[in-house]
Amino acid sequence: MTIADIKSNAEGRMHQSVEAFKNNLTKVRTGRANPALLDNVQVEYYGSMVPISQVANVGLLDARTISVQPWEKGMGAKIEKAIRESDLGLNPSSQGDLLRVPLPMMSEERRKELTKIVRNEGESAKVAVRNLRRDANEAAKKLVKDKLISEDDERRSHDEVQKITDRTIIEIDKLVAAKEQEILAV
Repeated sequence: MTIADIKSNAEGRMHQSVEAFKNNLTKVRTGRANPALLDNVQVEYYGSMVPISQVANVGLLDARTISVQPWEKGMGAKIEKAIRESDLGLNPSSQGDLLRVPLPMMSEERRKELTKIVRNEGESAKVAVRNLRRDANEAAKKLVKDKLISEDDERRSHDEVQKITDRTIIEIDKLVAAKEQEILAV
C-alpha cells in the first residue's frame, strides 16, 4: 500500500459517507411530499416484513400528497395500517385501491425538532469522516513503522488527508444548512 492508495481509499470512503448522509436526509420530512418518506415503513407481506416500495407503487399526486398503489387487492388495508402506525404522523385515506397520504402542515415545534435531527445526522456523518481520517493516518504510521515511507512522507500524507477531511466536513455542513432551510421554509 502506498500513500496514494491510502489517500484515494480515504477519499472514496469519505465520499460514501457523504452519500449515505444525503440518503438519510431524504428520509427527513420537509413541507413537501417525497416518496422516500415511506422507505422505512415496513408492511407485513405473507409473513415477512418488507418495505412498502416492494408491494406497491409509491409516487406523488401533488406537492403535498403521496400516492400508494398496492399491487395486490388485499394489501391496501395492511399498507394503510403500517403508515398510520409509523412515527411519521401521517394519516392515509383509501380511495378504492389507491391510498392518498396527505402531508399535514408542520408546527413550528415539529420543524425545530426536525432541524435538531438533521444536525445530529450531520454530526454522525462528521464523526464517520473523522474516523476514516484516523484510519488513513494509522495506515500511514504503519508504513513508517514498516520502513516503507519516511516520516516526511507520513507528515505530507497526514496533511493531504486532513485537506480531504476538511473539504468533506464543509460539504456536510452545507448539506445540513440547506436541509434546515428547506425544513424551516413555510
